[in-house]
Amino acid sequence: MPFDTSTLERLDEIVNNACSNPTASIPGTTVVVVGKDGEELFAKAAGKRGVDSEEPMTLDSVYFIASCTKLLTAVAVMQLVEKGTLALDDAAQTESLCPELRGLQVLRDDGALEEKQVAITLRMLLSHTAGFGYAFFNERVRDWCLAAGVRAFPETLEDVTLPLLFQPGTGWEYGVGVDWAGLALERATGLPLGDYLQKFVFAPLGIKDMSMIPSREMRSRVADMHARGTDGILKTRDHLLMQPLTIDPDDESQRRQIFHAGGSGMFAKPQEYCKILAMLLNDGTCPRTGAKLLDKATVEEMFRNQIPDFPDFGRQGIPAAHPDLTNPLPDLYPVEGQPPQGWGLTFMQSNGGPTGRSGGTGHWAGMANTWWWCDREHGVAGMVCTQILPFADPAVLGLWFQVETETYKALKAGR
Repeated sequence: MPFDTSTLERLDEIVNNACSNPTASIPGTTVVVVGKDGEELFAKAAGKRGVDSEEPMTLDSVYFIASCTKLLTAVAVMQLVEKGTLALDDAAQTESLCPELRGLQVLRDDGALEEKQVAITLRMLLSHTAGFGYAFFNERVRDWCLAAGVRAFPETLEDVTLPLLFQPGTGWEYGVGVDWAGLALERATGLPLGDYLQKFVFAPLGIKDMSMIPSREMRSRVADMHARGTDGILKTRDHLLMQPLTIDPDDESQRRQIFHAGGSGMFAKPQEYCKILAMLLNDGTCPRTGAKLLDKATVEEMFRNQIPDFPDFGRQGIPAAHPDLTNPLPDLYPVEGQPPQGWGLTFMQSNGGPTGRSGGTGHWAGMANTWWWCDREHGVAGMVCTQILPFADPAVLGLWFQVETETYKALKAGR
């Protein structure tokens, strides 16, 4: 059901107000809300491409979406699970495709290393229970990476070859596991992950403006990256992932140098990403093209809670191990009454929330404050994109909350 005029006006005002003070709030943003039929209920870009730019942000603007890539990797991997090429629970297969996983060690709290005793499955990699962490979200991983000379934000295979934080399957920690799931796909298919996505996920949905190696034309539309200082003021900074933006995209030898990070490597136009969300709302079939990417049962598995043994995983807190990259997060998504939290295949399930979303809603985000949600029960999904560091920026969280709240008010009124 389309939004009425008053809802569209309120959403328009919310987005415009968010960009009214570019240096203290948000320089520019793109917000898209989509329904199960693939129709855009709301789509708006506001503000400027950056605090030092006079170019307006437009719906054609491209964002580095970082960990929003994880959902795309999950869709691709689950296509291969359906075909029998990959198996979620076959540890021997996973460690045969990725033999580097066999020799990993576990980094104990005291800094000592112990042998890994449990083999890693694809399901563990997609549900963050394999034991991997991120240097910017975990101080033990940060200290190990600093000593080993490994980048905090992954750009190479070496950057994701990290020690584990616990024996596989015995805990939950957000980390580089999905990068390894992407590598398993590459080795099973012989295709770089980005190429597989273009052929088997993006093309059937009519998606043209998502890529791990943006073309020159796509680069010309990439929004500027910003850093918020301790004074709350935004300044322009380099992108987190510069190599795909600086190589010659037409030189195949240079393209082969790019690590296709399944956990964080994608650049995208938000409207294009929402075509993925609409496909999931529609049980794996694109409502616009009719292309079937996944079976309904596969989508249901993706949205099933994979970690019932860890109902408070999000409440263990995330420290600002790299304050330039993330703010501290005591709870990934606070919900009144602290109901059990869940995790699907690559994304969080908050079990409700103050905006009106259903208990089975999936959501996640990218480091530079790109946020999506997908509510299959209510048939609505959306995305709020900015390019601001550190992660969990209060101004962007406020915008996302307002957009989602107004969306559910409209849905409730339309019933």
